[in-house]
Amino acid sequence: MQLIRAARAAQHHAVRAIALRGLTHSLTHLLLTAAATVAAQAWDAGHRVADIHPARTDRKPAGG
Repeated sequence: MQLIRAARAAQHHAVRAIALRGLTHSLTHLLLTAAATVAAQAWDAGHRVADIHPARTDRKPAGG
């Protein structure tokens, strides 16, 4: 479960960097690389994508 938390945190930091600095900033690239690396490690450890990105139940279905 540690990898799942690390992947979520890395993705959160990357999204914040995109919002604050833009997609082309070098810090954003570094954080996106870190997020991808941790997500790949979680995948290799047997976790599914849904473990990192659980379905949100507070949203309407697409098209509805």
